Amino acid sequence: MDHLSTFEITAILITLAAVFGYVNHRFLRLPTTIGLMILAMLLSVGLIGAGHVFPSVHETADRIMQSIEFDNTLLHGMLGYLLFAGALHIDLSNLRRHTTVIAVLATFGVVLSTAIVGGAAWLIARLLGLPLEFIHCLLFGALISPTDPIAVLAILKSLHAPEDLKTQIAGESLFNDGVGVVVFLALLGFSGAGHGEDATSASTIAMLFVKEALGGAVFGLGVGLLAYRMLKDIDNYQVEVLISLALVTGGYALADAVHISGPIAMVVAGLLIGNHGRAFAMSETTRHHLDTFWELIDEVLNAVLFVLIGLEVLLLAIETRYVEAGLLAVPVVLLARFVSVGLPFAILPLKSKRVPHAVKLMTWGGLRGGISVALALSLRQELGEHAEPGVSDVILVMTYVVVVFSIIVQGLTIARLLRRWVAPAASPAAPPG
Repeated sequence: MDHLSTFEITAILITLAAVFGYVNHRFLRLPTTIGLMILAMLLSVGLIGAGHVFPSVHETADRIMQSIEFDNTLLHGMLGYLLFAGALHIDLSNLRRHTTVIAVLATFGVVLSTAIVGGAAWLIARLLGLPLEFIHCLLFGALISPTDPIAVLAILKSLHAPEDLKTQIAGESLFNDGVGVVVFLALLGFSGAGHGEDATSASTIAMLFVKEALGGAVFGLGVGLLAYRMLKDIDNYQVEVLISLALVTGGYALADAVHISGPIAMVVAGLLIGNHGRAFAMSETTRHHLDTFWELIDEVLNAVLFVLIGLEVLLLAIETRYVEAGLLAVPVVLLARFVSVGLPFAILPLKSKRVPHAVKLMTWGGLRGGISVALALSLRQELGEHAEPGVSDVILVMTYVVVVFSIIVQGLTIARLLRRWVAPAASPAAPPG
């Protein structure tokens, strides 16, 4: 087996997602995304174990995973569809009420968390004798600091959280991944890697941010308005669904081609179509079919993504020191999240303070996921000869440990914390919070 075709890869992933989905629904009864990831991890561990007896098993599985190229598959394929589908159901009026907190958390919060995690990771590297320079630790901080909108939205669907809290967590996660990628790219320039770009000056970083983030927002608004006008001019749900699909596929590809933030563009376009488009450019029939179509896209791609995250175990260079570094990074990442959320909440006059334990809930509910893993995987190619051997392996294992803890432990317990902290305060008998 030399190289799998796109169809063969798709067939394997969808088949695994379907089988794991059945096993999870029939026996485990965990949230779908979490159950799929756990089963995929178990399969990966089993293949590694079988590889010790039959080496060809592990070699074949590894070759398949190399063919998939997780970072390209997610960052330049699935991400646009998932972000658009998530933004499509965000109420813009609710989002406007929390513009300040979302903007601060998605910018200042990401930068602050990057600095805290980066500094602590450098101390961990010194403690364990890992080959990480300070810039590599900052890269780890940048890729792990943004909360993953895919993981967050998948979990939020099943929670009965206060609307204010859900809007803040979902809104922040939809925007901060784009900001996190910009910070990541700037730091990559400092490291001497990253397509030869010189990001060694503050003005260059500022221009990169303007081009990527603001450029992505303006581009998303532009293509969203174009699609909105086309939707308004016709009343045919088949064509209108096709227009929405073209908006995401063509829009994300064009954003990639001109080097602006495709994720931010798709979030802005999704908000526009999901609010103004839904209200003024669609019939009830179109709204129904559009919602059904994008809900199905969201569910299928989510299932495939979390299976992929579980299968990434096959690509990890697992060493005791690397795993120890990842375990030490877990409380560091949570602490950085707590500080980067708590500081704005302490300083700004936010309405969100009315939600009991808002900072703790946003800290625990800020999940990491596939975007962090994809960025960590991209370092293998981006750093290349610019770093000592083993640097990208250390960062990938640390990232994977944090992501697995985030999705499994935080994802499975956030509902319990909501019931404990929010439900009693929402009761009429409880004193006002």
